[in-house]
Amino acid sequence: MTQPERPTPARRAVLGAAGAAVLGGSTVLAGGTAQAVQSAVTPTRGHEGDQGRERGQGNGKGRGYRALPYPTVIAHRGASGYRPEHTLGSYQLALDMGAHVVEQDLVPTKDGHLVCRHENDITGTTDVADHPEFASRKTTKTVDGVALTGWFTEDFTLAELKTLRATERIPAVRQKNTLYNGRWTVPTFEEVLRWAEDEGRRRGREVWLHVETKHPTYFRSLGLGLEERLARLLRRYGRHRADSPVFLQSFEPGSIQRLARLVDSPRVVLLDAAATRPWDFVAAGDPRTVADLVTPKGLREIASYAQGIGPTMGLILPRDASGRLGTETSLVRDAHKAGLILHPYTMRNENSFLPTEYRRGTDPAAYGDAFGLLRRYFDTGIDGIFSDNADTALLAAADYAAAHHR
Repeated sequence: MTQPERPTPARRAVLGAAGAAVLGGSTVLAGGTAQAVQSAVTPTRGHEGDQGRERGQGNGKGRGYRALPYPTVIAHRGASGYRPEHTLGSYQLALDMGAHVVEQDLVPTKDGHLVCRHENDITGTTDVADHPEFASRKTTKTVDGVALTGWFTEDFTLAELKTLRATERIPAVRQKNTLYNGRWTVPTFEEVLRWAEDEGRRRGREVWLHVETKHPTYFRSLGLGLEERLARLLRRYGRHRADSPVFLQSFEPGSIQRLARLVDSPRVVLLDAAATRPWDFVAAGDPRTVADLVTPKGLREIASYAQGIGPTMGLILPRDASGRLGTETSLVRDAHKAGLILHPYTMRNENSFLPTEYRRGTDPAAYGDAFGLLRRYFDTGIDGIFSDNADTALLAAADYAAAHHR
């Protein structure tokens, strides 16, 4: 493994300025600094070959996703390391930090609006339990084979949902985020599209989004199909073309195939652990597992309807029984050979999420060696990374670019 070189004095100045990014407080990168960091992680054309790496080119046209900086930093649910996830505050902070792409997860309301939540179960991400008028809505449902008890978006109209306020999902790990509980409502995806348009005009550049359909088979069974609703919004806001600044993603390959028939936007198949099965496979009686999808044959099939994959990082760098990183698999090489880009998930700074050798101290909520782990991840040749801490990932990407793409 090639060791990155020490940043030059000029590069240290850029990284030092970027270090002003928020660490749980309210400071964000100034516009110029964010642009400097984004510029720093954009390689000169031709370096992929210098590194002996076949980067996925996919089926995009024109400027498209291939023009994104490398490595690409995707703000996972926004700046979720610093603000409650999937709120306009989280998205805004991620963009202000300089994230190249900002992610949304979509679930429907009872009256068919798409809203941004990681799950349709809103028990842990809103203050719904504090609303006595909705106490009777608490119920138990089976979603993708898992029994859940709580409150669910599909049982609320948008007007009702808008009376709730967003809260931090993992307060034991991210206690500082609870300061922002109640500050924002649950955003609709259309509100996010308008926000992205406004921010794009203000900044003079497009705002990229990474949009996931959650539990599409389950919602289709309720008469709340996600793909058609999403496609209508994409067309309304001009994000339905092959070079549109958006990725569409799902853990269900069938959802991506359905979207491919509706719009030309770039598409990514998300992949869980090797032994798991996409839920649409389970529902259809398809015996294949993720292990089958990440074979060269499976990747070639994915490449027939998608431009990329979003694997859990364990499919690239598995962890052993002690929690340490093991031997790298061939997935990056195989996916690139099939013409697919890779946007794996998820990088988080806290010890509780890190491999054993990258943890520092005993506090699970304390930060470990995030920069060291990101360097190891980038060394695999991935095209980007989902991160809860976009500022950290951007600095690591700038380090990596300085070392490998001078």
